[in-house]
Amino acid sequence: QVQLVESGGGLVQPGGSLRLSCAVSGTILRFNPMSWYRQAPGGQRELVAYISRDGGTNYAESVKGRFTISRDNAKNTVYLQMTSLNPEDTAVYYCKATSQFYVYWGQGTQVTVSS
Repeated sequence: QVQLVESGGGLVQPGGSLRLSCAVSGTILRFNPMSWYRQAPGGQRELVAYISRDGGTNYAESVKGRFTISRDNAKNTVYLQMTSLNPEDTAVYYCKATSQFYVYWGQGTQVTVSS
């Protein structure tokens, strides 16, 4: 059973930063890619960023230049460094692992950007 556990969310002021972590049970090298999604209140779940097994990355236009996705294969963890946060970034952030046959989701972590 694959488990994804997100952490690092919280309340931050506009312009602030947070780093989210997604710890995966077992090796993350099974998954390609590893992704972060988010879902704002009343909105649809949307892709924020993904990182492939070879380290290639892709970002939603709304977060380019502000967010950075990375992975530590030794720790089986994926990170999302978020900077210059604004209220529109408020959402539940989910980690997603994609294998050849299955997709796994974490439980989500709340990020609230407010003064």
